[in-house]
Amino acid sequence: MLIDTHAHINFADYKDDSDETIRRALDNDTWMILVGSELKTSNRALNYANKYERGVYAAVGLHPIYLQENLIATDLEDEDKSERNLKSEEFDYGSYEKLAKFEKVVAIGEIGLDYYHLDPAKNQNTLKKKQQEVFAAQIFLARNLDLPVIIHCRQAHDDLLEMLQDFKKEYGHLLPTNRPWGVVHCFSGNEDLAWKYFNLGLIISFTGLITFSRNWDDLIRKTPLDRMMIETDSPYMTPEPYRGQRNEPLLVQYVAQKIADIKGIKVEKVAEKTTETARNLFRI
Repeated sequence: MLIDTHAHINFADYKDDSDETIRRALDNDTWMILVGSELKTSNRALNYANKYERGVYAAVGLHPIYLQENLIATDLEDEDKSERNLKSEEFDYGSYEKLAKFEKVVAIGEIGLDYYHLDPAKNQNTLKKKQQEVFAAQIFLARNLDLPVIIHCRQAHDDLLEMLQDFKKEYGHLLPTNRPWGVVHCFSGNEDLAWKYFNLGLIISFTGLITFSRNWDDLIRKTPLDRMMIETDSPYMTPEPYRGQRNEPLLVQYVAQKIADIKGIKVEKVAEKTTETARNLFRI
């Protein structure tokens, strides 16, 4: 059994075959967390999760790139323009709290900081401050509901680490002591950065990126299996040998196999440990 801990079947890329894509994974013992990026896709993730008795769960949250009007459409060759190039959304705590209280919601996410897509025509400090305020609000929402967080970070790790360190220092009593309280998804940093997140009580997750780049081989080799999870980030980050095609949860098996190859262990061991870690984090 495998768990794709981060998929966007709730995005428009799957509007014609979402259920077929989900069933294809479930029929092959692959479960999934469908992750929202704003209110619409968060609602849609929950609706899909509620259709299935088991194996499909939801995360709800407001992605930082939705906090600015008329999102710039640069570097979107690997992203869905129909979902990404939308009007901004103001974070409404009550709306997300209402969604997050449903049984099938297992995390708040994806949330975080993204300085890569900041509008160069606007005040950078103002945009960064807004992202930080909304991220902080969603961390508190997660802790108030005892839910883990799924964190997105792009070109903002210094600020993200500072915020998380300050939060742990002041509100460490709100964090669980017997399990992680969140994951940095689609991790693309180095070993030093990974251990900074581990020391904060977080884990990391790998995508199909590791199947066509060797930049993280050494990190994967050194990272304990109980500190990592696997994901597709569907429809993006499609692993080899399907690179260039639309990704889907079924293909998370190739991420697991790559980790096994790098570590020199059986893929069954990777499946067992990453599934155990995902079950522990999301309590499924």
